[in-house]
Amino acid sequence: MAQVEKELLLRKLEDCVRQGRHRPCFLGFLDESQAALCREVLSSRKDASWLSWGGHEDAERVLLGLFPDYWEPDKGDFPLEALTFTYRAADKLSHRDFLGAFMALGVERGVVGDILVGEGRCVAFVKEGMARYFLDNVGKVGRVGVKSALGAEEPLPGGRVYKEISGVVASARLDCLTALAARTSREKAAGMITAGLVQQNHRENLSPPSRVAEGDILSVRGHGRFIIDKLGPLTSKGRLSVKCRKYE
Repeated sequence: MAQVEKELLLRKLEDCVRQGRHRPCFLGFLDESQAALCREVLSSRKDASWLSWGGHEDAERVLLGLFPDYWEPDKGDFPLEALTFTYRAADKLSHRDFLGAFMALGVERGVVGDILVGEGRCVAFVKEGMARYFLDNVGKVGRVGVKSALGAEEPLPGGRVYKEISGVVASARLDCLTALAARTSREKAAGMITAGLVQQNHRENLSPPSRVAEGDILSVRGHGRFIIDKLGPLTSKGRLSVKCRKYE
């Protein structure tokens, strides 16, 4: 995240915190990096009651809600709607296709949350006040005709797909795990980290010796995103066995 973008987001967050002392205030949709920064700031403050929600449990893009201290935050408070778009299963549409169709309407990216695409069905989460606009104006995605409706049925389409990866590393340092994920040397991995090409839990980490824990998510630019499932046990030669998954 560029410094200017970061500063702008923090100013918006501070405004939302102030407004949230009197009435619910919502920021977003935020991407994972933006949401991680906001959570980091809010975790050290005791003057803000907050909750993040993107419409489903595994949401990558979320709204951040700030609430008065007398308010019990609830997912039902969030001003978002789920929209379902259906089309022939033979017409293969992608996340990029739907995002392009939405952006062609002239809306800002922050209006749209997750876009979950499956065979013949797409569920998109949008800000509540924009739902009708999407329903009235999205009749085609590319050259494919689609039908739209308010709401979504479970299970949602487009579940995450992973590729399992395993290996051994010298330790649980960030440079070691990055080298395993990117299939490169530890020296090159360290260079990637100091160059700002690696995020740990959606936040840029410039320190190769940083420790990585089970459950951490590593994003390596040009190589993908990985979730660390298991660290250990040690091998007979004292190296650390690792099991992780790559987001496909």
